[in-house]
Amino acid sequence: MRFRIAAYTPGQEAQIVALISSIQRTEFGIDITPQQQPDLQSIPSFYQTGAGNFWVALADSAVVGTIALKDIGAGDAALRKMFVEPRWRGRDAGVAYALLQTLLDWARQQRVSRIYLGTTAKFFAAHRFYEKNGFVAIAKETLPATFPLMDVDSKFYRLLLSSARSR
Repeated sequence: MRFRIAAYTPGQEAQIVALISSIQRTEFGIDITPQQQPDLQSIPSFYQTGAGNFWVALADSAVVGTIALKDIGAGDAALRKMFVEPRWRGRDAGVAYALLQTLLDWARQQRVSRIYLGTTAKFFAAHRFYEKNGFVAIAKETLPATFPLMDVDSKFYRLLLSSARSR
């Protein structure tokens, strides 16, 4: 199974929304609609500003994974919208790891110091993945005021990038 990682380009919205919505609603039973996620309708203005960006994993031209970095100021960024189609998950496929490494390489180039993320208590595999990749669980109260909270988020993580001090 071959794939490539590329920065988002206009025209991929329908596939991105379909992938993310399917995983949220069908796989995890999270009652959230695409309309409740307006960032997916305005990816360039929401994510591709400042130190932010949005990437897709593509198998041929099909979107099989997504990840985004939202610049939230002061050297901080939020990891958002990390989703991988079920058959492309796992160490053997390597999609999640490749998406995360692309985001981390970009963040370092952009001089991001800290990356925060929120997820739901239901995403156990995601918790393990983030922890294996250096993210540390933190209390909600320690998030920066600029962190974009989602109603469904109940577990939070932080990653300090090289030479960054803890906050």
